[in-house]
Amino acid sequence: MSLHFHWFLPTYGDSRNLMAGGHGSSMAGDRPATLRYLNQIGAAAESSGFESVLTPTGAWCEDAWLTTAMMLETTETLKFLVALRPGLLSPTLAAQMAATFQWQSQGRLLLNVVTGGEDHEQRTYGDYLDKTQRYARCGEFLDVIRKLWAGTGPVDYAGEYIRVENAQLQRIPDPVPPIFFGGSSPAAGTVASQFADTYLTWGEPPSAVAGKIAWIRDLADVQGRTLDYGIRLHVISRDTSEEAWAEADRLLSALDPATVEQAQQSLARSGSEGQRRMRELHGGGSAYSKDGGARALEVAPNLWSGVGLVRGGAGTALVGSHEEVADRIAEYAALGLDHFVLSGYPHLEEAYNFGEGVRPILERRGLVQSRTHRPGDLSGSTAFLSSSR
Repeated sequence: MSLHFHWFLPTYGDSRNLMAGGHGSSMAGDRPATLRYLNQIGAAAESSGFESVLTPTGAWCEDAWLTTAMMLETTETLKFLVALRPGLLSPTLAAQMAATFQWQSQGRLLLNVVTGGEDHEQRTYGDYLDKTQRYARCGEFLDVIRKLWAGTGPVDYAGEYIRVENAQLQRIPDPVPPIFFGGSSPAAGTVASQFADTYLTWGEPPSAVAGKIAWIRDLADVQGRTLDYGIRLHVISRDTSEEAWAEADRLLSALDPATVEQAQQSLARSGSEGQRRMRELHGGGSAYSKDGGARALEVAPNLWSGVGLVRGGAGTALVGSHEEVADRIAEYAALGLDHFVLSGYPHLEEAYNFGEGVRPILERRGLVQSRTHRPGDLSGSTAFLSSSR
């Protein structure tokens, strides 16, 4: 077994504190998302052994395609898990963009398909379909893209939402970018089982994650398909458990109660089933209390729901010593998860914390491949001594 680890690229900004917003709401950090800073995060992720970085999509962040394309020249092996929304561009154009990116990057593109959970945000882009219709359109969108990438000839397609005639690509992506897809509604499960390569869930307790994997696996079996599975989590990992929970306490104590209340009111209006499940973990903020401490929001061993008090989308974090975080990752892996998409505040420093603290433990346990240093790479060795000494 070799698990896949991915980091997150905060294209709305970064901070040492929890950031409010996202998932259809405005969001910004006190470290602006300049290209220079994002390149630093990319370098940290690459040197810490992460396979790729996930970029968000929405009106509250920078464009994922343009940002990652500009970062290709400053990275060597790092891949980019680019989020895109069906319906905001044609499937033929999306397939062509992916082919170009894959060619120019020498195969460093992964795709995270986001259907769009918030009606009000979709309308800002001119998309007036409801949630059920968006999932139906997403299925048609991915069907066309899969047909184009197959390269078997011109594609004619007449669906309820997508129609193309004589569509074909000058270049077929090599390799075809894997498609990551998440969603907790019945409509999401249907699309995932038919078109996704990896199904992603936000960080729920292991028992709930096991149920979601079983649900998608059953749907995929009907389609005659086999999927990979992944999870999206934040992480607070330190040398000791006490240090990690102290950091969670610091993040919690820095929150303004008015900001928490405003964020929860906004998230309560969300049409996303996954967002509803995130809110249930902390009771819509009802368990929030600075005096109660971070442990009051621990919803499973080392799984903290405090991030979701103010942040839309993924709202849980693994909190503990490096050994404890590795234990929880192993527990999730035993359920059938292959991909771990992680993040932390701030993303630059926390990439190193995980890479230097948790990854070596996972390597020793055989859960992830040991990194090999290229000739001339002096990391981990003394510059003036032979590495054989």
